[in-house]
Amino acid sequence: MNIRIATINDIDSLCEIGAKTFVETYAHENTPENIENYLSEKFNKKQISDEIQTPKTIFLLVELENEAIGYAKMRVNLEENPDEKSLEIERIYICKQYHGQKYGASLMQKCIDVAQENHYESIWLGVWEHNPKAINFYQKWGFEIVGEHIFHLGDEAQTDFLMKKTFTQLV
Repeated sequence: MNIRIATINDIDSLCEIGAKTFVETYAHENTPENIENYLSEKFNKKQISDEIQTPKTIFLLVELENEAIGYAKMRVNLEENPDEKSLEIERIYICKQYHGQKYGASLMQKCIDVAQENHYESIWLGVWEHNPKAINFYQKWGFEIVGEHIFHLGDEAQTDFLMKKTFTQLV
């Protein structure tokens, strides 16, 4: 397994993994129309290209035997925490067939490493309230629920928990 910073040359893989994992995770509890609208809006080549070229945004690509199997999208977020140097994990996706094989754990560790290497005070993320598997995974990594916000999926407003992990700074 290899985890590396994705480049503009990885757009096809990022689009494919994003759409595939979103469907695997959320299609069974949402309408086909809402899923399709979200996929076409968020996982098209132009959107991913714009995101990967946005300053202070990092995509980490997970590869297994030269095949992309997952990714994380992280970004510096000053809107949510203007007084704190924080990094948001906006997406962390591993294809379902690779769940339970520690690839997600390796990707999470790499996200935490990036945050600590760049002296961020905290790392946070949003997770759907109806995704107990992900919530449990994040809690095992030391993330705590600190609030919630609304996530719009098509014509439906859903509640995401905001989870945060604060780093202890060494003096």
